[in-house]
Amino acid sequence: MFKPLSLYVGLRYTAAKRSNHFISFISLASMLGLMLGVAALIVVLSVMNGFDRELKQRILGMVPHATITELGRPMTDWQSVQSGVDQSPSVQASAPFIQAQGMLTNRGVVRGVMVYGIDPSSERKVSILANHIKTGSLDTLNTQRFGIVLGDLLARYLGVRVGDKVTLVLPEATVSVAGMVPRLKRFTVVGTFEVGAELDASLAYISMGDAAKIKRYREDVVDGIRLKFDDLFTAPQKAREIANGLDGYYRTSDWTRTHGNLFQAIQLEKRMIGLLLFLIVLVAAFNIVSTLVMVVTDKKADVAILRTLGATKGRIMRIFMVQGTLIGIIGTLLGGALGITLALTISDLVAWVERTFGIQFLNADVYFISYLPSDLQWPDVFTICGTALVISFLATIYPAYRAAKTHPAEALRYE
Repeated sequence: MFKPLSLYVGLRYTAAKRSNHFISFISLASMLGLMLGVAALIVVLSVMNGFDRELKQRILGMVPHATITELGRPMTDWQSVQSGVDQSPSVQASAPFIQAQGMLTNRGVVRGVMVYGIDPSSERKVSILANHIKTGSLDTLNTQRFGIVLGDLLARYLGVRVGDKVTLVLPEATVSVAGMVPRLKRFTVVGTFEVGAELDASLAYISMGDAAKIKRYREDVVDGIRLKFDDLFTAPQKAREIANGLDGYYRTSDWTRTHGNLFQAIQLEKRMIGLLLFLIVLVAAFNIVSTLVMVVTDKKADVAILRTLGATKGRIMRIFMVQGTLIGIIGTLLGGALGITLALTISDLVAWVERTFGIQFLNADVYFISYLPSDLQWPDVFTICGTALVISFLATIYPAYRAAKTHPAEALRYE
């Protein structure tokens, strides 16, 4: 005879065609609910992981991990400061910069912009800018006077391409014969970059020499030193420690002040959405309870016969626990397979829908990236599937206990 008996009977009950089709429908609904819940959890957490990854790689690859500036004035002795900064073992690279806020105009179109004066060779060490040049070249900043590299979205908003002219307007007035006029400078577009984020619409880069001229600095003066750390999460603390170890009065800024709200929002949304979708799994588990309760009622006579043949209460419990657990296993495996497939293909699927129907789900004017990322992490998959299996198993205990409490004489009285 097939051993163990509980597994054999439980599998037979699951596979057998029931005369009560409503019970079969509830069993199928429980399985499908569990499958959809698991799949939705995997896909959504993968998308949230994708946003988290893109924030770290793209946004935090472009903006400084931390900066050190001299308190109240530009930095005149920046070479010695950079030398002291580079001695820290946690600093991967550093680079000087000059920054200015202003507006770029072309043919009546005006856009606000943050302009960075950089040294292209040093910038390669601290950012991913050089890896995302779309047109032109970053090195042209060293060879062409008053050249500018724009974000791709910014260039499209202004309607310019490489070789076109744009006017930079700084919010500093200059006294002239005509009175107070804003400071203007004409730049030639020498390149564009694209990182697929909101930074494409708000950043521009010029050479440090040109930046010093428009801000009326001496050639050996910069606004600060940009730092890149081996662990960006230690940037706030490490930057303060480095600044405190320097001679003079310096202040620090880091990515948690400029873009930390995005990271915190993604982490919070990941937890809350995960919790809400987890309720789908719980609903499916309650369906398993309902299914088994009805199966126990439908199989009272069979249970009574098994009891009269010597089946113990524990064996009866295991029969129905096998049946409910099998529903959970099938639903979880199907949901895991569906979720993994969607998580691996959802970026391409959404891009295809956008191209086919001419719609855009993520507008760069609203969201910090313009496409739907996905990052499938196997620990999340194992946690979700394992939790679903545990919940499915726990959902079988009460109905199985009800079945084990069946009294043979009462169940067979009217048979």
